[in-house]
Amino acid sequence: MESLETKSINLSTLVEIEGIQMPSEIVENWNLISGFQARPDDLLICTYPKAGTTWIQEIVDMVQHRGDVQKCARAPIYERSPYIEFFPPKPIPSGFELALAMPSPRTLKSHLPVQLLPTSFWKQNCKIIYVARNAKDCAVSYFYFQRMLKLFEDPGTWKDFLENFIAGKIAYGSWFDHVRGWWKAKDHHSILYLFYEDIKANPAQEIQKVAQFLNIELSASVLDQIVQHTTFECMKNNPMTNYSNMASTFMDQNISPFMRKGTVGNWKEHFTVAQSQQIDEIYTQQLGNTGLKFRTEL
Repeated sequence: MESLETKSINLSTLVEIEGIQMPSEIVENWNLISGFQARPDDLLICTYPKAGTTWIQEIVDMVQHRGDVQKCARAPIYERSPYIEFFPPKPIPSGFELALAMPSPRTLKSHLPVQLLPTSFWKQNCKIIYVARNAKDCAVSYFYFQRMLKLFEDPGTWKDFLENFIAGKIAYGSWFDHVRGWWKAKDHHSILYLFYEDIKANPAQEIQKVAQFLNIELSASVLDQIVQHTTFECMKNNPMTNYSNMASTFMDQNISPFMRKGTVGNWKEHFTVAQSQQIDEIYTQQLGNTGLKFRTEL
């Protein structure tokens, strides 16, 4: 237990890869990660951290298993769709190892920006589902996550964290670059680009998009079952999705639960007017001409 605590302090440093801040253990294993061998029938789920990753993972698993709740309870979510660039302290197996051992067809997870994705995913023409969440809610969620995840240093005050978030001085770099990079990539690759806020507002419609993308037909009753099973309340109470089986030395859910709010607009309880305006201005500068539109309230 002590060794994990000690090790986790060593893991929290950020190192640059191609100008993007990444956790040091990813950088140490970069040759392995960048050489990851995708298979043609792999499905990749990709997001910026805290953009609804676990939510879309569970939705996809439920769609693939036609709403069979028992099959989706076969293992925790991080084993059902391994996080390929994740190298935690031992004895926790790396997502990379879990992915290698998985039979096809695999569903995999990554937070990598588009330019760092292993090239085999493009060569194999793998299907990719990307979920984007508005910057303000994403930042708040990331702040709480960084406080409870023992692999990271404490993020300091909300003000400190937000400054780092805006500057891209956090793991996986700039939110603005991430959502824009994947938005552009969808014009050239088989990418379904979804928005967290849309899934929240109309889950049945967005789940149907996932099913169509995967060439799976869902009956109305199965679709309804998936909607019910993937509500925030249901997932928060589901040990296969709420990370409750992770050691507290790794994730301290007493500080903040892994499934915290799952809402749109919680940022209003954290942002000052000036902070909100600052994000809006940067958004207009960096994404104003891309066609990317985010809702910050429903």
